[in-house]
Amino acid sequence: MKRRVVVTGIGVVSPLACDVGSFWQHLVAGKSGIRRLSSLNLDDFKVHIGGEVVDFDATGFCDAKELKRLDRFTLFALVAGGQAVRQAGLDFASVDVNRCGVILGSGIGGLHEIEQQMERLFGKGPDRVSPFTVPKMMLNAAGGNVAIQYGLRGPNHAVATACASATNAMGDALRMIQEDLADVVITGGTEAAITRMGLAAFQNMKALSARNDAPHLASRPFDRDRDGFVLSEGAGLLVFESLQHALRRGARPLAEVIGYGASCDAGHITQPDVAGTGAAAAMSAAIRDGGLEPHQIDYINAHGTSTPLGDAAETCAIKNVFGSHATRVAISSTKSMLGHSLGASGGLEAAVSVLSIQHGMIHPTINLEHPDPACDLDYTPREPRELAVKRVMSNSFGFGGHNASIIFGAVD
Repeated sequence: MKRRVVVTGIGVVSPLACDVGSFWQHLVAGKSGIRRLSSLNLDDFKVHIGGEVVDFDATGFCDAKELKRLDRFTLFALVAGGQAVRQAGLDFASVDVNRCGVILGSGIGGLHEIEQQMERLFGKGPDRVSPFTVPKMMLNAAGGNVAIQYGLRGPNHAVATACASATNAMGDALRMIQEDLADVVITGGTEAAITRMGLAAFQNMKALSARNDAPHLASRPFDRDRDGFVLSEGAGLLVFESLQHALRRGARPLAEVIGYGASCDAGHITQPDVAGTGAAAAMSAAIRDGGLEPHQIDYINAHGTSTPLGDAAETCAIKNVFGSHATRVAISSTKSMLGHSLGASGGLEAAVSVLSIQHGMIHPTINLEHPDPACDLDYTPREPRELAVKRVMSNSFGFGGHNASIIFGAVD
């Protein structure tokens, strides 16, 4: 029999806020975190906007001498992970650290470090490349450093499935605990890809919105006038724990992790299946895994990136899975306010899913002013909604055709 798994802590680093309370307040208020990018010289770029983390301080979560030895995406993970551990009330000195692990997702990893060291290599020669380059840029650096921070010797690996990374990582964490391979797993995703290379690469794919004159209006999922996603950064980490372990140490579960599903489109490396077949397979798998029926889902936190193809494909997938319930289930897109933080997005949206259950509230999809006829479901446009949320599905779909869905529920 599979063990029950609960969430006992959440932590966030985002363009809106770097603490959970402010993050939730801004989301419910419909505040956009998209702005003109201040950290880069973009005079020669077509896109000047993004979801940049500007109010960020890692000093309380990391040894000061280590700050320069860690890439930005790892620092994000340490801060969000630290928040989650504190909320969970975990004292790792009093639990078996051999049964405590870290499984994190990141689509790109240490892009800041890669870019800086490439500049050194070509500008100053190979002898000037930092000896810390590899441990800073590698995808598993975030999870490895979170484990080092707390002395966790249990399962630890990195997941890289583009924008599905965090949700696939959480699915792995769920299975580890269900199958009694771990008691506690810090999981979610982190990403810091707002660099000149990152922005240029997505810009030249024509994947990004170029609404430079109105950044706060640029991310508009399911709207007729959407013209691409907005590149963002941040981290969303959660503490997953067996229910028995949490109750034994007196922790308060925030939500239960009910089901998980994953699939692959196996079609195009960047474009989604326009019928949403793979996405539908992941959603259906999560529902079956949780022993649920589609009508038992109260809210879908959509992948909702604001791309012309992606939003329409997700709408098709929801219709295919939910049938008549598709027109009744509440849906919203967190990316309308945060932009798209790639491999971190599923972690941030998992945090939102848990908060929606706790607060009985759904944040709006902002900028949904002219609904697309191809996107004709209830996306909670512009205003938040009070709703007794018992079960939430969170969707993440990524380049490579990766699809992942995870379901959170109120703890009975």
